[in-house]
Amino acid sequence: MHREANRAGAGADGSAIMIRIEDLHRSFDGVPVLKGVSLALEKGELLALIGRSGYGKSVLLKHIAGLLRPDSGRVLIDGEDMAVLRGSRLTKLRERLGFLFQGGALFDSMTVFENVAFPLREKTRMSNEAIRERVMEELSRVGLSGAEEKYPSQISGGMQKRAALARELISEPEIMLFDEPTTGLDPIFGHAILKLIDDLHRRLGFTGILVTHEIHKVFEIVDRVAFLHEGRVQAQGPPDEILASEDALVRQFVRGEIEGPVSVE
Repeated sequence: MHREANRAGAGADGSAIMIRIEDLHRSFDGVPVLKGVSLALEKGELLALIGRSGYGKSVLLKHIAGLLRPDSGRVLIDGEDMAVLRGSRLTKLRERLGFLFQGGALFDSMTVFENVAFPLREKTRMSNEAIRERVMEELSRVGLSGAEEKYPSQISGGMQKRAALARELISEPEIMLFDEPTTGLDPIFGHAILKLIDDLHRRLGFTGILVTHEIHKVFEIVDRVAFLHEGRVQAQGPPDEILASEDALVRQFVRGEIEGPVSVE
């Protein structure tokens, strides 16, 4: 794996694990979605979470972010159980996380500058001058210099994703969750977003999970891959091992083959 320098240090429980998921179960209206997911990420590790649509990838991210609570099992962030935290302790832990939603979730009534500045205005006591300096610096890093006074409706989908990414990263979170960051983008913009995530990961060293269907491009930037199938982790390992897997399900998915254990009818 690369980026070993980013993983120095230990979690609150004395280990190098930042995210630990233990036998996670969750159903909706009696329909099981997560059926015993177990997974662990080291500090600074970037993991691709892959699998068919509707099999629980986004649901898993929302559990990690504390937006959903499990029916059973645990999500530990730096040794702390998200399901049992309440009030200020939960808020403080959530502030260490960034979440890039599929649509970006920008505020339509705010300019790009105001969107990116929002976390700093809400969570810090920085002066307006200091905030402006930080925002302009972050916009420059994501290639949005000159777009700060535009509204989301006035910029392209790729630029909206960049603005949303800048907003999440301006507080320099320790953990970043990316839910299909290239959805709705053409291949050029999609690959540009993945390269930007790679560059930012190298600079900031956050622990990250990236849900995507951009199999071969995302495999170039992540340390490890987990394949989620029917509510469980079917396989996990370095990208080259997943690509060379002899597991019929994994092979069919990563190669996009029609013939295999999963019917396309």
